[in-house]
Amino acid sequence: MSSRIESERLANCLAELDQLTNWERRPRGDMRVDLEPMRDLAHRLGDPQNSFRIVHVAGTKGKGSTCALIEAGLARAGFSVGRYASPHVMHITERVSIDGRPVGEERLADALGAALAAFKDARREATAAQGATWFDILTVSALLIFSMEGVEWAVLETGLGGRWDSTNIVQSDVAVITNIDLEHTEILGKTRAAIAFEKAGIIKPGTTVVTLLPEADEAGAVISARAAELGSAVRRPMVPADATIEQRNVAVAAAVLDVLGKMGVMTKGAGAVSEPLGAQLLDPSTIEAARLPGRLEKIAVVTSHGDKVNVVLDGAHVPFNLAAVLSDLSQEEKYRAPCIAVVSIAEDKDAAGLLSTMTRHDISIIFTTVGARSRSPEQLKTIADSLGLLSIVVPDPLEAYQEALAGAAESGAWVLVTGSLYLVGIIRAA
Repeated sequence: MSSRIESERLANCLAELDQLTNWERRPRGDMRVDLEPMRDLAHRLGDPQNSFRIVHVAGTKGKGSTCALIEAGLARAGFSVGRYASPHVMHITERVSIDGRPVGEERLADALGAALAAFKDARREATAAQGATWFDILTVSALLIFSMEGVEWAVLETGLGGRWDSTNIVQSDVAVITNIDLEHTEILGKTRAAIAFEKAGIIKPGTTVVTLLPEADEAGAVISARAAELGSAVRRPMVPADATIEQRNVAVAAAVLDVLGKMGVMTKGAGAVSEPLGAQLLDPSTIEAARLPGRLEKIAVVTSHGDKVNVVLDGAHVPFNLAAVLSDLSQEEKYRAPCIAVVSIAEDKDAAGLLSTMTRHDISIIFTTVGARSRSPEQLKTIADSLGLLSIVVPDPLEAYQEALAGAAESGAWVLVTGSLYLVGIIRAA
């Protein structure tokens, strides 16, 4: 999926890293339930997480876009900001950005080298960090980069859940829980309340919590209870019921900036009057600059025959998120035409739920595959057949995409690439 890595040092570090447990690339039937490996690793590297202030973001969907918006708002206020995100779409350096730009390959190689050395020391001394995973080492490398680059704020996106996530060794000023829906149920629990308990693990004593989940909601109630237990205030921005995905993400990011302003965080910058941080930092140009690849990304593709096809790239892999994507798109005339979707779904995702969402729209599907964690396209076609969806199988993702473009050009349809950010990355790199 990734663009080519130019740095030999980075390629060597990643090859070494890939020998470790990588939960993004394997079935997630069981995971460790403590943070001691991560704490030991960070301590060996000087506890870099203590050298900057933090906004910590968890949730089922919208984490990445919300983090990018918070980052953009803090940068506009004059701060140096680091952002840690996962997964990447094109290149691993996307996971660690400073002031809105991915770090260079050599910078990431330096940090990974230091983290891997600490890991080897722990293995030799048989301390907790000998159990560190791929994600632990990448996470501590990001924290090390932020510390060494002297960022003032870091916006950290959890990988999976919250309570036992590698990022959860930090003390944050604000904890964000964007939303809760059923995902990774084999790890996080079978109900929204159980999943909310895991995500609420990022709440720390005295941290302010920002969430869109109402208190009356089963997941929202869990978050309120945990916040009350820890003496943490909860801020719930108001959004209309029909708000788009972007409007919801902006509302959360704006509320975070408002909270920081009320905490006394002031804007910086030569010649400017200092004022409390707030929603005013998220003007239209700042919001536009914070858009991430593969999240409701709209492009117009001209085929080899000169036909123009509207394409949307979105890595939605949770039914409620795909439903929101399709609902948002249906508000625009050009996306009311029939759709040809290029789809890959990982083994641990709710394929039936995702495909059921598509039955409410005029969509035909081309199933493809992007690696070992993909569910077989033939299995997906069987599910689609049972739901009355028209579909075909084209195993090669680039061939599947070309087939979709050709079909759309001929029929006046538009193309949606979805179900997997890895699939989006392959299409974007082509």
